[in-house]
Amino acid sequence: MKIICSKSNLLKSVSISLKAVPSKTTMPILECILIDATTNQIKFTTNDMELGIETIVEGTIEEKGMIALNAKIFYEIIRRLPDNDVTIKTDEKFAATITCEKAKFNIPGKSGEDFAYLPMIERDEPLTISQYTLKNMIYQTIFSIAVNDNNKLMTGELFEIKDNCLKIVSLDGHRIAIRKMPLKKDYSDRKVVVPGKTLNEISKILSGEMDDVVSIFFTNNHILFEFDQTMVVSRLIEGEYFRIDQMLSSDYETKLSINKKEFLDCIDRATLLVREGDKKPIIIHITDGSMELKIDSAMGSMNEDIDIEKEGKDILIGFNPKFLIDALKVIDDETIDIYLVNPKAPCFIRDEEETYTYLILPVNINQNQAR
Repeated sequence: MKIICSKSNLLKSVSISLKAVPSKTTMPILECILIDATTNQIKFTTNDMELGIETIVEGTIEEKGMIALNAKIFYEIIRRLPDNDVTIKTDEKFAATITCEKAKFNIPGKSGEDFAYLPMIERDEPLTISQYTLKNMIYQTIFSIAVNDNNKLMTGELFEIKDNCLKIVSLDGHRIAIRKMPLKKDYSDRKVVVPGKTLNEISKILSGEMDDVVSIFFTNNHILFEFDQTMVVSRLIEGEYFRIDQMLSSDYETKLSINKKEFLDCIDRATLLVREGDKKPIIIHITDGSMELKIDSAMGSMNEDIDIEKEGKDILIGFNPKFLIDALKVIDDETIDIYLVNPKAPCFIRDEEETYTYLILPVNINQNQAR
């Protein structure tokens, strides 16, 4: 095999491919990137058996062939080469020679025959949305997944298409994040749970441009994202997702409207007095026209008042400040509405159209400590 590509094209494609290379594995072939130039295109493939990526590289094929090279070493070599054309040549013993200007690397490779190819996905009825939308919806929900949980479903996000609306949901037992977006055409109903790791990696590769689109295909066990000469295939998480509708009540005893930036800045200031891992709640006292925030820790105490518009009852309630910050950071609205029932019931932050809903469980507070 002999191929010639520019360094910048190689680097871009290797960086994308690296996202599906496992950090630890008992199968050395999975640490490889498959360079396939057996057809008229140069393709890079990586696969960690959960997530697989195939991306097309622009370049010239002088001799057809394929080889599997250690992905991390290949990436480091390409990264350090001069900005010029790079030639990759292999012999019948799968030894690869990588040359660029006067630099020349010889590294051993493996036959591409043992490589775990990506599963074939039937391309039926794609969901096509802008890369900007997908990247944004992931960013606005991914913080609520459980990082490593015995319950596998909590480590993924629900993608649901219903009534021509795409809904993405994540939860970790303390909070729920929901984003909804109306779709421009008719789609049949779907419900799948996509691993959080897949979505994290996808959002790093998506351009985030409004005009660039991504096509999403679903099968019973896999999801396929296709965009910009790249294909990302992931296994789905099996099982029935949590029935969240019964947790989402529209009843409330207290509703308040507040400037988002003021609220976020105030909580941010309060957390200065909380060491990481410290479970100190922020205590919120809502009365007519004003919200008082208090925090009290071994490092000191702070309180601040914010002007609000309020309907309904006064309430005294405590929250984990991190959960409030996470939700507020991803909301773009200048003014937000918060709905509360009582000090033991979750609070809801949502807009009128319900394009976003954030549910956060309160922390039990001793009513005396809050005075």
